[in-house]
Amino acid sequence: MSKPEFVYVTYIATTPEKLWEALTSNEFAKRYWFGTELHSDWRVGSPFALVTDGMTTDVGQILEFDPPRRLSYTFQHILKDEFRNEQPTKVVFAIEPHGNSVKLTLTHEGFEGAGRLLDAVSNGWPAIMSGLKSLLETGTALAIPMSALGKGV
Repeated sequence: MSKPEFVYVTYIATTPEKLWEALTSNEFAKRYWFGTELHSDWRVGSPFALVTDGMTTDVGQILEFDPPRRLSYTFQHILKDEFRNEQPTKVVFAIEPHGNSVKLTLTHEGFEGAGRLLDAVSNGWPAIMSGLKSLLETGTALAIPMSALGKGV
């Protein structure tokens, strides 16, 4: 039996290179990811961390770095007690050019079961990716209130 996963697919009016920069640039990410910073040197095997308001919330390791086509890393939430003991999961961004647009497929996989972490990322990723899409297409990220995300991660 396969493990549950979260998949999000969107088309963005941008180039693969600009999307790649948005996914890997700390300054760019802060604009669409609720002020969250990305910390990594983006080398395969290197650590990865998400930092919000000076606190590390999630950590992982870079698994793939193939600009501007594919990025993946392990993901483990370490801030909240209810998620801290779950096994690391895997996040994959696949980028495919299609004319003047780019197809972005985000897969978050490897959950132990259909639990609270899966519920949390299923609420969080659509808001983050909607902000990313809006920022790349209009220059302004959506102002999605945190209350729209439920309890989340």
